[in-house]
Amino acid sequence: MAGLDAQRGETVGGRSLEATNRVTLVSLLIPSNDMDAPTQIVQARLRSGLTLRALATSAGTSHSTIAAYEAGRVSPTVPTLTRILRAAGWEDRPDLRPVVDPDPHGRGRELEQVLELAGQFPARHGRRLTAPVFGRQR
Repeated sequence: MAGLDAQRGETVGGRSLEATNRVTLVSLLIPSNDMDAPTQIVQARLRSGLTLRALATSAGTSHSTIAAYEAGRVSPTVPTLTRILRAAGWEDRPDLRPVVDPDPHGRGRELEQVLELAGQFPARHGRRLTAPVFGRQR
């Protein structure tokens, strides 16, 4: 497929598709959590093996619009970006990380509370089930 696109003279961001594939190959191998929309669209399209036209058809837009997004000339809205990435078979999922409590003793207090709560539950269960068994007739 990529060979056909290169023969047609298809470009991404002003570069030939072959040059873009070489440049993008490196970025495909290096994970990035803060990708911008053009990078996400290019990576999703190339990883899916889609041409600009195939992705545009799947996303319900024109190939020139996809090219403009990939080149960074136009910024897609969040719903549009999501639609394009899903059309390529990918999801836009942020890499969220928990905020570390700036209080150095905060995590220790949280652990103490968890252990205190765990201490309120019985450590061993009796041999006999004292709760009602559902579905059984008496």
